[in-house]
Amino acid sequence: MKVIPITSLSHSVADSCGEDSGEVPKLKLPLTRRSLLRGSGLLLGTLAAGGVLSALAPSRAWAVELKTLSSAEGTTLMKMGRVLYPHAKLPDAVYALLAKDLDAGATSDAKTTTLLRGGIADLDKAAGGNFTKATPAKQLAAVKSLESTPFFAAVRGKCVTSLYDNDMAFTALGYPGSSWEKGGYITRGFQDLKWLPEPSKDASPAAWMG
Repeated sequence: MKVIPITSLSHSVADSCGEDSGEVPKLKLPLTRRSLLRGSGLLLGTLAAGGVLSALAPSRAWAVELKTLSSAEGTTLMKMGRVLYPHAKLPDAVYALLAKDLDAGATSDAKTTTLLRGGIADLDKAAGGNFTKATPAKQLAAVKSLESTPFFAAVRGKCVTSLYDNDMAFTALGYPGSSWEKGGYITRGFQDLKWLPEPSKDASPAAWMG
């Protein structure tokens, strides 16, 4: 079984989304087994069959290596990320990037490690013992109870980049990529957002004839 160590891709959005041809290329997720032998924790999963991402990725199986946090801690951070920013279209593989990025911060800073582990313990306590196994209602209540803590701020802040600045999220949410260097959206299909309903005629003013 091939396994994908998922990484945030550094190449430009325009390159990844195939704007010139309109085609979305295969996701460039490197395949390796060696990375699975290192680290403190490992997050594993499978992309849903028939989904957009499963058709583009080289394998449905994915894996994320954690160098400092445990698998259980990484899973808790994934679950918290989904509570904070719930998207039915985003698979767990995208939320695993949040855990991976938070783990990277913990690996380089002992204070961050203490902050994350303390916050995870608080989440478990607030959820009645195990945050990941709690009901959605209890998970939401547990996250809300920590809104004023540095842990909550750290995880929420990392969500903005980890969940949305990657090719998997772009593909799943239908983001076509950067357009400024190609003249902007107004000259490239301004009304091409597929996930929004068509606006009514009253929503736009009449054309100005100067």
